[in-house]
Amino acid sequence: MFALDVQGLTKIYRGGFQALKGVDLQVEEGDFFALLGPNGAGKSTFIGIIASLVTKTAGRVSVFGHDLDRDPEGVKSSIGLVPQEFNFNLFLPAIEVLINQAGYYGIPRREARSRAERYLRQLDLWDRRDTEMRRLSGGMKRRLMIARALVHEPRLLILDEPTAGVDLEVRRAMWSFLRELNAQGTTIILTTHYLEEAEALCDRIAIIHNGRITANEDKTTLLSRLDKKTLIITPTTELSEIPKKLRDLDITLKDNGDLSINYRAGKDSISGMLNQVKAAGLSIGDLRTEQPDLEDVFMALTYDMD
Repeated sequence: MFALDVQGLTKIYRGGFQALKGVDLQVEEGDFFALLGPNGAGKSTFIGIIASLVTKTAGRVSVFGHDLDRDPEGVKSSIGLVPQEFNFNLFLPAIEVLINQAGYYGIPRREARSRAERYLRQLDLWDRRDTEMRRLSGGMKRRLMIARALVHEPRLLILDEPTAGVDLEVRRAMWSFLRELNAQGTTIILTTHYLEEAEALCDRIAIIHNGRITANEDKTTLLSRLDKKTLIITPTTELSEIPKKLRDLDITLKDNGDLSINYRAGKDSISGMLNQVKAAGLSIGDLRTEQPDLEDVFMALTYDMD
């Protein structure tokens, strides 16, 4: 059974704008899954439909076997959503936010308080349990939104830009918590503009562009779709220009004096390039290779398609 099974998902807004164009997507139970795409790609519409916040035009959505059309309550109870925007009652204490949220799912107050304490402690917010929302920092509010999404213990957690606007230390702490949560069996879907976040956390990555899925692969396979690598050479002597014998290569002289040579791992020979460097009369003090990261792939599969 898939945690999420979406088939032919389509959304046409009033006025004729088609935000989703027959999206098919499956997320395995236990996955830590990233959905990436530029602004306007359809991510928010996709999440809004799954979370019953947006009405789909066509298609099928199933969450752990609960069909969105036939069993919307089963879908809602299976999902915890952390939206981009803060949507708290600013005058409620943090612990009451969680207890009230649990009440929407029929959880008795005593059990709700127990769960609230557990998640506030896990997210390092217990000492702020009686603090009104308006007095919490942005990072604390972000963590409380995760706690609120988890208080009814959903099997699928959807995170829409969960670390936007928080500092690096808080972001790393949230990463650690989410990894642990996933290891305990919670399926997680993440959207983020921090590509290093998706690369650090997720096992599988889909990219949406202009309302269509343009890639859906495990992280290693996706990164390998760009066969481009870079050879960085540090000569033993300072260069003022690129030697003529190397100008047939895709080569750049960097400001620090290194030579940067782009090549295709499946096509070009490193030993052949090094022989060219030696034939140009250069001695090599140091060398290393660099490979593309997720941002390179993202650019290739989205903006380069326009």
